[in-house]
Amino acid sequence: MQLPSALRDADYCYITTAGRVTGSPHTVEIWFAVEAATLYVLAGGRDRADFVRNVRKTPRVTVRIGDRAFAGTARIVGDGTDEDALARRLLLAKYRPRYSGDLDDWGRDALPVAFDLDVTPAAR
Repeated sequence: MQLPSALRDADYCYITTAGRVTGSPHTVEIWFAVEAATLYVLAGGRDRADFVRNVRKTPRVTVRIGDRAFAGTARIVGDGTDEDALARRLLLAKYRPRYSGDLDDWGRDALPVAFDLDVTPAAR
């Protein structure tokens, strides 16, 4: 199942991770792009970004887009893979038209992180 198209076009998502030391929830606002039920972000701080360090320890996350929240599992995308190229292409295609600055360095150097979302409807 795919993420609804209205949510895919939002400017930001909010990823809540468990703190790697305290276990307390930490939320980051970040640009994103989606392919099917996988959400991609690019971490400009690469491995130094707190949310990346958190998901390396505890990959279970919550992702909120607008007023919808999804459970998800984070994973670091391998450098040079087809998925690496896909994540970069999706994010640059979405944000280049919306952003007046130069995104070339970010699109080339940032660390892609994938979030496999549970987008199945909840049982009633």
